[in-house]
Amino acid sequence: MNKYSLSENLVYQRKLKGYTQEELSDKTSVTVRTIQRIEKGDVQPHLQTVKLLAVGLGVEVEDLIVLDDPKEETVQRKWMLLIHGSPFFGLIIPFANVLFPLFIWISKAKDNKIYDAHGRAVVNFHSTLNLLIILSLLLFFLIPGYNFMITAGIALFGIIFSLKNFMTSLDTGNYYYPLSIPFLKPKA
Repeated sequence: MNKYSLSENLVYQRKLKGYTQEELSDKTSVTVRTIQRIEKGDVQPHLQTVKLLAVGLGVEVEDLIVLDDPKEETVQRKWMLLIHGSPFFGLIIPFANVLFPLFIWISKAKDNKIYDAHGRAVVNFHSTLNLLIILSLLLFFLIPGYNFMITAGIALFGIIFSLKNFMTSLDTGNYYYPLSIPFLKPKA
Protein backbone atom coordinates (compact mmCIF):
# COMPACT_ATOMS: atom_id res chain seq x y z
CA MET A 1 0.00 0.00 0.00
CA ASN A 2 2.99 2.36 0.31
CA LYS A 3 2.74 3.03 -3.44
CA TYR A 4 -0.13 5.44 -2.83
CA SER A 5 -0.04 8.98 -1.45
CA LEU A 6 -0.71 9.95 2.14
CA SER A 7 -4.22 11.12 1.28
CA GLU A 8 -5.10 7.83 -0.45
CA ASN A 9 -3.63 5.83 2.45
CA LEU A 10 -5.64 7.85 4.99
CA VAL A 11 -8.90 7.37 3.09
CA TYR A 12 -8.19 3.65 2.69
CA GLN A 13 -7.37 3.12 6.38
CA ARG A 14 -10.32 5.23 7.55
CA LYS A 15 -12.79 3.34 5.35
CA LEU A 16 -11.17 0.01 6.27
CA LYS A 17 -11.89 0.74 9.95
CA GLY A 18 -15.39 1.96 9.09
CA TYR A 19 -14.94 5.47 10.49
CA THR A 20 -16.48 8.63 9.15
CA GLN A 21 -14.42 11.80 9.12
CA GLU A 22 -16.32 13.04 12.19
CA GLU A 23 -15.69 9.81 14.13
CA LEU A 24 -12.00 9.93 13.26
CA SER A 25 -11.90 13.57 14.34
CA ASP A 26 -13.39 12.66 17.74
CA LYS A 27 -10.84 9.86 18.24
CA THR A 28 -7.79 11.91 17.22
CA SER A 29 -8.49 15.52 18.24
CA VAL A 30 -7.73 16.52 14.65
CA THR A 31 -10.42 18.75 13.17
CA VAL A 32 -12.76 17.45 10.49
CA ARG A 33 -11.64 20.24 8.16
CA THR A 34 -7.98 19.18 8.53
CA ILE A 35 -8.89 15.55 7.79
CA GLN A 36 -10.83 16.68 4.71
CA ARG A 37 -7.91 18.78 3.46
CA ILE A 38 -5.45 15.92 4.01
CA GLU A 39 -7.73 13.46 2.19
CA LYS A 40 -8.14 15.87 -0.74
CA GLY A 41 -4.36 16.25 -0.91
CA ASP A 42 -4.54 20.02 -0.42
CA VAL A 43 -2.07 20.07 2.47
CA GLN A 44 0.97 18.17 3.64
CA PRO A 45 0.34 17.54 7.36
CA HIS A 46 2.88 17.79 10.15
CA LEU A 47 4.31 14.55 11.46
CA GLN A 48 2.48 15.07 14.77
CA THR A 49 -0.86 15.20 12.92
CA VAL A 50 -0.01 11.99 11.07
CA LYS A 51 0.91 10.34 14.38
CA LEU A 52 -2.42 11.38 15.91
CA LEU A 53 -4.30 10.00 12.89
CA ALA A 54 -2.32 6.73 13.02
CA VAL A 55 -3.08 6.29 16.73
CA GLY A 56 -6.76 7.05 16.14
CA LEU A 57 -6.91 4.51 13.31
CA GLY A 58 -4.88 1.93 15.24
CA VAL A 59 -2.22 1.60 12.54
CA GLU A 60 1.48 2.36 12.27
CA VAL A 61 2.65 5.73 10.95
CA GLU A 62 4.42 3.87 8.11
CA ASP A 63 1.00 2.67 6.89
CA LEU A 64 0.01 6.29 6.23
CA ILE A 65 3.24 8.00 5.17
CA VAL A 66 4.79 7.17 1.82
CA LEU A 67 8.49 6.55 2.38
CA ASP A 68 10.92 6.64 -0.52
CA ASP A 69 13.57 3.96 -0.81
CA PRO A 70 16.85 5.77 -0.10
CA LYS A 71 18.84 3.21 -2.09
CA GLU A 72 16.85 3.90 -5.27
CA GLU A 73 17.97 6.92 -7.23
CA THR A 74 15.36 9.11 -8.88
CA VAL A 75 15.28 8.83 -12.65
CA GLN A 76 17.31 11.63 -14.18
CA ARG A 77 16.89 12.83 -17.72
CA LYS A 78 20.64 12.98 -18.38
CA TRP A 79 21.09 9.24 -17.80
CA MET A 80 18.15 8.40 -20.04
CA LEU A 81 19.72 10.69 -22.65
CA LEU A 82 23.03 8.86 -22.35
CA ILE A 83 21.53 5.37 -22.38
CA HIS A 84 19.46 6.00 -25.51
CA GLY A 85 21.77 8.52 -27.20
CA SER A 86 25.16 6.85 -26.82
CA PRO A 87 24.52 4.20 -29.52
CA PHE A 88 24.90 6.96 -32.11
CA PHE A 89 28.64 6.86 -31.40
CA GLY A 90 28.47 3.58 -33.31
CA LEU A 91 28.10 5.60 -36.50
CA ILE A 92 31.68 6.82 -35.93
CA ILE A 93 33.38 4.10 -33.88
CA PRO A 94 32.76 0.40 -34.69
CA PHE A 95 30.81 -1.47 -31.99
CA ALA A 96 30.44 1.69 -29.90
CA ASN A 97 26.69 1.38 -30.35
CA VAL A 98 26.86 -1.59 -27.95
CA LEU A 99 29.90 -0.77 -25.81
CA PHE A 100 28.92 2.74 -24.63
CA PRO A 101 25.37 1.79 -23.56
CA LEU A 102 26.78 -1.39 -22.00
CA PHE A 103 29.20 0.58 -19.80
CA ILE A 104 26.47 3.05 -18.82
CA TRP A 105 24.08 0.19 -18.08
CA ILE A 106 26.68 -1.62 -15.95
CA SER A 107 27.31 1.51 -13.88
CA LYS A 108 23.65 2.59 -13.48
CA ALA A 109 21.64 -0.68 -13.44
CA LYS A 110 21.78 -1.07 -9.67
CA ASP A 111 20.74 2.55 -9.05
CA ASN A 112 17.26 2.23 -10.51
CA LYS A 113 15.26 -0.54 -12.13
CA ILE A 114 14.21 1.83 -14.93
CA TYR A 115 17.85 2.34 -15.94
CA ASP A 116 18.25 -1.43 -15.80
CA ALA A 117 15.29 -2.10 -18.12
CA HIS A 118 16.19 0.65 -20.59
CA GLY A 119 19.87 -0.33 -20.63
CA ARG A 120 19.07 -3.98 -21.28
CA ALA A 121 16.71 -3.07 -24.12
CA VAL A 122 19.26 -0.75 -25.78
CA VAL A 123 22.12 -3.25 -25.49
CA ASN A 124 19.94 -6.12 -26.75
CA PHE A 125 18.67 -4.12 -29.72
CA HIS A 126 22.09 -2.88 -30.81
CA SER A 127 23.71 -6.27 -30.28
CA THR A 128 21.03 -7.72 -32.53
CA LEU A 129 21.69 -4.99 -35.11
CA ASN A 130 25.44 -5.70 -35.07
CA LEU A 131 24.80 -9.41 -35.50
CA LEU A 132 22.43 -8.78 -38.42
CA ILE A 133 24.86 -6.37 -40.09
CA ILE A 134 27.72 -8.87 -39.79
CA LEU A 135 25.50 -11.60 -41.23
CA SER A 136 24.40 -9.35 -44.08
CA LEU A 137 28.02 -8.48 -44.87
CA LEU A 138 28.85 -12.18 -44.96
CA LEU A 139 26.02 -12.60 -47.48
CA PHE A 140 28.30 -10.82 -49.95
CA PHE A 141 29.74 -14.21 -50.82
CA LEU A 142 26.31 -15.77 -51.43
CA ILE A 143 24.44 -12.91 -53.12
CA PRO A 144 27.05 -10.37 -54.27
CA GLY A 145 24.72 -7.72 -55.66
CA TYR A 146 21.97 -7.54 -53.05
CA ASN A 147 23.79 -7.60 -49.74
CA PHE A 148 24.36 -3.84 -49.90
CA MET A 149 20.60 -3.26 -49.90
CA ILE A 150 20.13 -5.61 -46.96
CA THR A 151 22.95 -3.99 -44.98
CA ALA A 152 21.66 -0.48 -45.72
CA GLY A 153 18.12 -1.54 -44.74
CA ILE A 154 19.32 -2.93 -41.42
CA ALA A 155 21.35 0.20 -40.69
CA LEU A 156 18.43 2.47 -41.62
CA PHE A 157 16.08 0.38 -39.46
CA GLY A 158 18.48 0.76 -36.53
CA ILE A 159 18.87 4.50 -36.95
CA ILE A 160 15.12 5.11 -37.28
CA PHE A 161 14.21 3.07 -34.20
CA SER A 162 17.10 4.53 -32.21
CA LEU A 163 15.92 8.06 -32.97
CA LYS A 164 12.30 7.17 -32.22
CA ASN A 165 13.19 5.58 -28.88
CA PHE A 166 15.60 8.38 -28.03
CA MET A 167 12.77 10.91 -28.32
CA THR A 168 10.00 8.86 -26.71
CA SER A 169 12.14 7.74 -23.78
CA LEU A 170 12.95 11.35 -22.94
CA ASP A 171 9.34 12.50 -23.36
CA THR A 172 7.34 9.66 -21.86
CA GLY A 173 9.87 7.21 -20.41
CA ASN A 174 8.70 4.42 -22.73
CA TYR A 175 10.67 2.50 -25.33
CA TYR A 176 10.01 -0.07 -28.03
CA TYR A 177 12.90 -1.92 -29.67
CA PRO A 178 11.43 -4.51 -32.04
CA LEU A 179 13.17 -7.68 -33.25
CA SER A 180 15.64 -7.70 -30.37
CA ILE A 181 17.30 -10.95 -29.36
CA PRO A 182 17.32 -10.99 -25.54
CA PHE A 183 21.05 -11.45 -24.93
CA LEU A 184 20.66 -9.77 -21.53
CA LYS A 185 17.56 -11.28 -19.98
CA PRO A 186 15.63 -9.40 -17.29
CA LYS A 187 16.10 -10.49 -13.70
CA ALA A 188 13.56 -13.03 -12.54
